[in-house]
Amino acid sequence: MRYPIRVLFLCTGNSARSQMAEGLLRSFGGGDFEIHSAGTDPKGLNPLAVEVMREIGIDISGHQSKSLERYLGQQFDYIITVCDRAHDRCPTFPGDNERIHWGFEDPAAMNGTRAEQMAVFRRVHNEISERLRVWVTVQRKRLKETGHL
Repeated sequence: MRYPIRVLFLCTGNSARSQMAEGLLRSFGGGDFEIHSAGTDPKGLNPLAVEVMREIGIDISGHQSKSLERYLGQQFDYIITVCDRAHDRCPTFPGDNERIHWGFEDPAAMNGTRAEQMAVFRRVHNEISERLRVWVTVQRKRLKETGHL
């Protein structure tokens, strides 16, 4: 295991789920992780994702939606897909990486009032947050076992 652990979050648009996951892992993981996110078809950062993250004190307003192409050929310890389409279209990356798939509903696809949209963004944010908290705990245990912490 390398230190810091290199992680790539991947979804279709790199506008909401992968951006929230990137921001959350930066907050939870600190310097133990090198975090990136990308999309198979980047759409731009969703302002509701920025707002939901701001509510919990995490600023992702400086994030940019990036294409998966930018990262081809790079090595990652973990490639985490956060939507089914990205999981199906995820290319092969060099090295001995682990692929993880966490399928979350696309909050950006929600139609409805602003309040209804925000409720979906908050729910998906909470789901990602819960998953990441457990995952970070496991990764830190592995880092301790390998003498990195």
